[in-house]
Amino acid sequence: MNHPASHYKNEYLALFSLAGPIIIGQIAQVATGFTDTVMAGRLSAEDLGAIAVGVNLWIPVLLFCIGIMMAVSSMVSHYFGADRQTDIKDLMRQVVLLAIVLGVCAMLAVRMLAGMLSWFQIDPAVSPIASDYIRAVSWGMPGVVAYLGLRFMSEGIGYTRPMMVIQLIGLLLNILGNYILMFGKFGAPAMGAVGAGWSTAIVMWLNLAMLLVYISMHSRFDLIRRSKPPHWKWSRLREMLRLGIPIALTLLSEIGMFAGVALLMGRIGVIEVAAHQVAINFASIMFMIPLGISSATTIRVGHAMGTGNSAMARFRGSAGISLAALCMFGTASIMLIFPNLIVSIYTDDTAVREMAVSLLLMAAIFQLSDGIQVSAAGALRGMKDTVYPMLATFVIYWVFGLPLSYYLGFTRAFGPQGLWFGLIASLTVAAVWLVWRFSRLSGRRGISD
Repeated sequence: MNHPASHYKNEYLALFSLAGPIIIGQIAQVATGFTDTVMAGRLSAEDLGAIAVGVNLWIPVLLFCIGIMMAVSSMVSHYFGADRQTDIKDLMRQVVLLAIVLGVCAMLAVRMLAGMLSWFQIDPAVSPIASDYIRAVSWGMPGVVAYLGLRFMSEGIGYTRPMMVIQLIGLLLNILGNYILMFGKFGAPAMGAVGAGWSTAIVMWLNLAMLLVYISMHSRFDLIRRSKPPHWKWSRLREMLRLGIPIALTLLSEIGMFAGVALLMGRIGVIEVAAHQVAINFASIMFMIPLGISSATTIRVGHAMGTGNSAMARFRGSAGISLAALCMFGTASIMLIFPNLIVSIYTDDTAVREMAVSLLLMAAIFQLSDGIQVSAAGALRGMKDTVYPMLATFVIYWVFGLPLSYYLGFTRAFGPQGLWFGLIASLTVAAVWLVWRFSRLSGRRGISD
């Protein structure tokens, strides 16, 4: 079915109205980590190292929780499209219970990782600080998991602006908390990196409190407020976990591939690692754009599927994928035109800058593939298809991509460029594979919820 340009224009506007606040909120989250790092760098190398180590241990736990809770957005979007208000209220009760259990488990998992630092042979000057930092962050995990459940519930009904405002306020509160707790201002003890951990945990709970206050006041959330006290309903929980666990494992699979390449880069040299970090950091910031579009595409496709209109779901998914591709073409152009300017923001070291520029040019190449694959995954989530993307991305990233990076980087001695070519190849294959999957699945008639 062909759609006129005006249909795509209207759909792009609808996607941007949903994706814009999500993108800004996600950039605020990235900026939180950035400010933690910058402020720790003003204290000591040990504090900076402690946060670097700690973040790499607790963030994967958070990503797993995000993946689980992303199932809520997919399910709610279907129910909202079909005007199944009773199902939304019932799901809300299950989300509350799952958030409590998952939040406590996440807290315990993070604390357990804090006790395992000795296994990783971390520098003795950094290890105790990192351990205390991680334990401080762990107290915020129940709060952030509950926030995620409510966030994806709100996104599922197509309301994304509250989270943008909350994340921006949270960023400012985190900076203030860091200033007070890290540097010992206003009578508080100077806690260094550990203060950043406490600030992060406090803001996690404050974000939840702000969202709860907003929900209690806004008429759009009347449906949620009228929910009965939570009780277990295993069929609903099973569906959440059936959808959410594959999403979580998919997120960890992709993050793990990038982490693996970073570790391999560390075997080459300090200059290469620094250059890799510069290029991948900027690419990660740009990735927030298609990631937001992906979430919006999930919502739009889910609403169409809820009404039983598979043709509309196919159109909306295709529009989301094409919009992400257009946006990433724009970010790739920026990288190709202004690589030296971008790198100069990060470092003045000549050797690092030269290597980073070469890697940034390669990052421009995979911008398009990365945007397409994440938006296609979002379209598939809108159709409640999460197991296939999980299996496909695992094979692509771990069976094909990472071994290819090693082969090109070390066996063929192409160095950092070889490692990055493996990233480009795997993301391109993932993009093609997931688009094919969406095209094939959405082309079937009679798709049912």
